[in-house]
Amino acid sequence: MVELDLSGVAWRKSSRSQNGSANCVEVANLSGVTGVRDSKNPSGPALVFAPAAFTAFIGAVKTGRLDLS
Repeated sequence: MVELDLSGVAWRKSSRSQNGSANCVEVANLSGVTGVRDSKNPSGPALVFAPAAFTAFIGAVKTGRLDLS
């Protein structure tokens, strides 16, 4: 496992987030990878995806394959 220092990274909220909501997903463009974290817990863990894996992750989210309900 490789640990990345994500302090000082510029995170941005999803364009689908409601204004002022704390229940959002945030993403960050890192050197060659994309970070994803929960805005409710900014000091918590983050997922880090290689470009192809991030594209597959977004596809799965958009098609509902990751819905828990």
